[in-house]
Amino acid sequence: MKTLMKAAQITKYSKNIHAQVNDIPIPAINDNEVLVKVKAAAVNPLEMLIITGSVKLIQDYKFPLTLGNELTGVIEKVGKNVTEFQVGDDIYTRLPLEKIGAFAEYAAIDATAIAPMPKNLSYVEAAAVPLAGLTAYQGLHEELEAQFGQSVFIPGGSGSFGQIAVPIAKTTGLNVIVSGNSEARKRTLEMGADQYLVYATENYVDLLSNVDYVIDTLGPKEFDNELSIIKPGGRLLSLRTGPNKRFGKDRDFPFWKQKLFSIAGAKYDHKAKKHGVEYHFIFVRSDGAQLKEITKIIEENNIVPPIHPTLFTIDNVNEALELVANGRPKGKVIINF
Repeated sequence: MKTLMKAAQITKYSKNIHAQVNDIPIPAINDNEVLVKVKAAAVNPLEMLIITGSVKLIQDYKFPLTLGNELTGVIEKVGKNVTEFQVGDDIYTRLPLEKIGAFAEYAAIDATAIAPMPKNLSYVEAAAVPLAGLTAYQGLHEELEAQFGQSVFIPGGSGSFGQIAVPIAKTTGLNVIVSGNSEARKRTLEMGADQYLVYATENYVDLLSNVDYVIDTLGPKEFDNELSIIKPGGRLLSLRTGPNKRFGKDRDFPFWKQKLFSIAGAKYDHKAKKHGVEYHFIFVRSDGAQLKEITKIIEENNIVPPIHPTLFTIDNVNEALELVANGRPKGKVIINF
């Protein structure tokens, strides 16, 4: 058995989006963890936020830090308290916030964070699911508390998030409206969207009103537009705009941090309140039990997430990061082992 593995790491927060590939020891596991031989890991905009230190108030890391938040792989060892999984199982996961490290040949992962991989997907395809799937699941069930028959609008829903969020929203019984590029129109409607607006020619601000919920993937510049179409008593959930008072309180952060989030999010909370809308921000966490539910939805609907045609190796990790940071990927960018 080899004792070293390749891992893509950073040694400090930096504006420079660059990782170093190092040989480090294969991690030991504790009694509640499994050792996974990584098959594929997805590269997300979240990586840029972590590298630049933009989310260090939410989750601060020790260095050297192995990057990467979601992966698929095969279990090689199980800790002695782990009963649900065996050596040889194919799993996928959004890694626990406090212990990421998907860009490596092996990962030690708490068993509560993993789930059996959807049977209809390859390792590469399944690696594109956990982060987007859990964001949609936690967003709809915990933040929006979405009720059957209500409506949700996902602006910018033609990307990898929308492709998984749409079927999850449909199984929740929602009326789903998406805006995005013309290329993804047919695919998104086939996945169950009730209405699709091509943003180049159809402006949602003019066409929509009285929507119950918006899930924002575009960030602060769309905030006012999104608020304008939500009915009073509705909710706006953003994956991008930034934390606020509610976010700090719901997650039991220390008081000084809650204060900071409260100040940082004040203008958004204020604007939302004027419209009678609740503003929520989400930073997705690991949850194996929820991932199992997502696996069911994926298998039942035969969802296959779009993957960028070029696969990268760990040695080309910086090309992959560059593509996600500044390029136009045609689907999820994957590091293949």
